[in-house]
Amino acid sequence: MKSTKNTIRERVWRELRKVAKPDSRFHFDFSSFIPDFEGSDKCAEAIRNMEIYKRARNLMITPDNCLELLREYSIKDGKLVVMPTYGIKRGFVQLSRDLVPSGKEDFAATLDGAERFGKYLSISELKGLKKIDLMVTGASVVSINGVRYGKGHGYFDLEWGMFRELKLVNDNTPVIAVVHDCQVIEEEIEAEAYDTIMDYIVTPTRIIQVEKRRGKPKGIMWERLPEYLLKEIPILLELKKHDS
Repeated sequence: MKSTKNTIRERVWRELRKVAKPDSRFHFDFSSFIPDFEGSDKCAEAIRNMEIYKRARNLMITPDNCLELLREYSIKDGKLVVMPTYGIKRGFVQLSRDLVPSGKEDFAATLDGAERFGKYLSISELKGLKKIDLMVTGASVVSINGVRYGKGHGYFDLEWGMFRELKLVNDNTPVIAVVHDCQVIEEEIEAEAYDTIMDYIVTPTRIIQVEKRRGKPKGIMWERLPEYLLKEIPILLELKKHDS
């Protein structure tokens, strides 16, 4: 029997396919990646004009295809971008003006380009950043009350939890979900304890500020973490040893 989450995802994915851009590796398999879509450039421009972006020095932007232009803008704007590698398997990469040659920002903003020009960050180097000012993520689905569904692996909630453990983020750190309008569902979804609630939802046509109703997770719920993730994500195991 399908879970409610999967039913909602599949319903939205049917609509998303009409406006999504296929991935070179995963085609239209939305369970493997979060796609770029028609109008994502408008989302990047809208975020670039938001005060929370203008004030931010250190950003965490997920490697989702729909955020490629925003990563490019962030490099050009002199921000320090922390980007998770795919599935967090190789940890986190730093992209910044001093690492990316002028004229290469668009390539550096891709997954392959980030591996070419980016700098891998250890846990101590992540801690050395002191603070992440803004987090931006794609999504499969986001509800009007800010509950986000990803591909189904829980990577973004893990990334939030890791940064919270490292004291890089707190309840006041703004989090933006970038999605096509068809990915926003008007019904409210009940949040799980580990769900990182979005503060803003940015689509090609609007910016939605989510009414704040509860705090964000205080860290990683180690007792609920599947054992296989500790094997797949070395930096996660390192963090667990660091905390214990």
